[in-house]
Amino acid sequence: MPRAQDAAWPAKPVRLILPFTPGGATDFQGRILCDMLTREFRQQFFIDYKPGAGSNIGVAELARSAPDGYTLGWITVASHAINPTLYAKLPFDHIKDFAPVSMVGMFPNLLVVNNSLPVVNVPELIALLKREPGKYAFASSGQGTSLHLSGEMFKGMTGTDMLHVPYKGGGPAITDVIAGQVHMTFGNMPTVLPHAKGGKVRPIAVTSSERWFTAPEIPTIAETVPGFLAMSWHGVAFPARTPESIVDRLAAAIHRALATPEMQERLAFGGSKATPMSPREFAAFIAEDTARWAPAIRASGARVE
Repeated sequence: MPRAQDAAWPAKPVRLILPFTPGGATDFQGRILCDMLTREFRQQFFIDYKPGAGSNIGVAELARSAPDGYTLGWITVASHAINPTLYAKLPFDHIKDFAPVSMVGMFPNLLVVNNSLPVVNVPELIALLKREPGKYAFASSGQGTSLHLSGEMFKGMTGTDMLHVPYKGGGPAITDVIAGQVHMTFGNMPTVLPHAKGGKVRPIAVTSSERWFTAPEIPTIAETVPGFLAMSWHGVAFPARTPESIVDRLAAAIHRALATPEMQERLAFGGSKATPMSPREFAAFIAEDTARWAPAIRASGARVE
């Protein structure tokens, strides 16, 4: 049975740890969610920025927080699917130290190529890479990022070979693809789609399992390479041992928020699709996604000590 204090939750402001700097897409979406939850519960939900170490600093603080329902955290594909394999040692156990509440949204990466590359689809790209292995290069936002690992996953599942050129962000990566300094990138959909629609690069395919709602004319890699899936996602979690009644109550509120046209439109503006999951579904997804990324991480040789 729920305890009396659980039923009264939230009786004071709730802190949402955001493990990134202010001003980015994650901040935008976190603010949207806090605003809607503040209205729903008539109690303030506010952001506490704790950036650094590939999001590990903020996520570690979440893991150490009291499981009383008053510290919530933003978790992502980086903290809860990629970093557990990428890092030799983490200051938390991404499964045992958290109580997942719900996914909020997800978006794919978009494979785009320089306009001079003589390919217009995935089969042609695979054939080109197999004819001249090691000649072509893909740009990413850095070692161990979803952009890098999408490329490594593509190599592994197609039996092709490409060079990896890491940059200090997705912006510089797409800039050099446009300029022809690098042949292609698996860029975050919100970042590269405007360049593709503007004709600056050629879109080849998305990394989702189904065609994406913001560009349904672009095929998926999975249409040529069955089973290919590489998604960026974000959601919220409490520290482990937070009362189940609080977890379920917040999950229900988030799902109501995600069902509203306002929230869906705001997420879509940033390229994300509202993706509600129950706490149990979200926990299962995290375990599955960790296993999905692990082979690409190991094959890439990327490792953070």
